Amino acid sequence: MEMQEQYILHSAESQNINLPFACRHGCCTSCAVRVKSGDLRQPQALGISAELKSQVIISLYLSEALTTYSTGYALLCVGFPTSDLEVETQNEDEVYWLQFGRYIARGPIERDDYALELAMGDE
Repeated sequence: MEMQEQYILHSAESQNINLPFACRHGCCTSCAVRVKSGDLRQPQALGISAELKSQVIISLYLSEALTTYSTGYALLCVGFPTSDLEVETQNEDEVYWLQFGRYIARGPIERDDYALELAMGDE
């Protein structure tokens, strides 16, 4: 895909390439991809945590310097290519789990009636 000031998703659509998407604002993870090689910038990618965005930079550096497989993630709807890219589409649940799985895995929050009483008393 040629580099330009156009979102990756828009560029793909103009070439009749169908990619998954939903919000087009970088807030969900429907258009999330695993970056296998290349570089991009995605300043408006709110749907990906800073941790996953920084993994993209680290992985891309490693893939260029050490030829290692990249495991970074990006959102196509708000990503701009800055080099040739090779990406792999993902199930949006994978990215969601990577971001929030450690919290979900802890199980439900225990109810604390005393804290609830204190909170209700403040109203």
